[in-house]
Amino acid sequence: MLKYIPHVEPHMSETITKVEISTTGKVIQSPCGPIIHGLEDVLVKTTSISDIDGKKGILWYRGYNINDLAKYSNFEEVAYLIFNGRLPTKAELESFKSMLAKERDLPDEVISTIRVLAPRAHPMHVLEAAVAGLAAFDPDINDNSQEANFRKAVRLTAKLPSIIAAHYRFSRKLEYIKPKESLSHSANFLYMMFGTEPDATSTKAIDLYLVLHIDHEVPASTFGTLVAISTWTDLYSAIVAGIATLKGPLHGGANEAAMKQYLEIGSPDKARPYVEKMLGEGKRLMGVGHRVYKAYDPRAKIYKELVKELSQSKGNMTYYNIASEVEAVVLEKLASKYLYPNIDFWSGIAMYLLGIPYEYYTPIFAMSRVVGWSAHAMEYLNQHRLFRPRACYVGPHDVPYVPIEKR
Repeated sequence: MLKYIPHVEPHMSETITKVEISTTGKVIQSPCGPIIHGLEDVLVKTTSISDIDGKKGILWYRGYNINDLAKYSNFEEVAYLIFNGRLPTKAELESFKSMLAKERDLPDEVISTIRVLAPRAHPMHVLEAAVAGLAAFDPDINDNSQEANFRKAVRLTAKLPSIIAAHYRFSRKLEYIKPKESLSHSANFLYMMFGTEPDATSTKAIDLYLVLHIDHEVPASTFGTLVAISTWTDLYSAIVAGIATLKGPLHGGANEAAMKQYLEIGSPDKARPYVEKMLGEGKRLMGVGHRVYKAYDPRAKIYKELVKELSQSKGNMTYYNIASEVEAVVLEKLASKYLYPNIDFWSGIAMYLLGIPYEYYTPIFAMSRVVGWSAHAMEYLNQHRLFRPRACYVGPHDVPYVPIEKR
């Protein structure tokens, strides 16, 4: 069996020691000059899609404050805003809703693929495969015009919930449920998963989650999408790149970890000792802190109220109360370090109360963010430049080749 053995030549060590990470962790001093570690705060494009004020804790979509959109709008209207740069008229919104509803169903061949993969593959892997497969059925696949990409973006937005619901059904030996055009985007998703039309509070829990996650400037998954589209690949392939990047546990999945944290705590009275023990051991609290926000995540403030409402409607306040106790200790002990609850701190509780298994938390994130990914991809094509960064080489040159017989 082949085994990878890392190897460094003795004469390389002196060169490599010149690569030093600064105390901030953001800059590496290399022989070639400073390297921005993780590309943190590096500007890669101009955008009019979303903006974040991390110090004040403000998020805008197309100039609209997230608090207003969360209060007055819904997923379909916000998706239209993200795609078109303005809010729709009533007629435009109805037309857009109809477009989405008509595109929800999946080709039989893609359904068959999900059926085969679902019992043995994580839903994020199946999401990648199904989106790649959908490209074969899109009549616009070879057209990279803005008009064609908008149509593809609508189809992707409509179909991702169906893929996720199909995986849920097939992985549990249940049959695929056809979408209902009469239901909203969020209500139809829950219907396709569980087979019954959801109540208003459950629908609102999904719809608000989708609104709050629809875009967030350029995190890793959006950047992955941009790198792919910069090669002039098709939108489906670019979205697969976004899904693959989101799958990494350092990006997606934090709400799952936060929910498991609350289950481990068990009851509100155990929250403070748990948090203090974690902090005392230098361990990370899940759902706390953010690379951009140095204030309370505005999405978390909004979703906290929804979680309270959903908990009351389900007759289960346990996890809301546990999270509230954890929040109190976090604000007391970590706010001075600019560490506050983020959206993942609260959102896992909603998913749990809706009966959605952990493995679907990140796919539902993708179900929302596909709008932002697509919008950024289309925007970048208007200011296109192939991404081609460089690396600072710290290895040897002109190493003599030794024939295999003499090694």
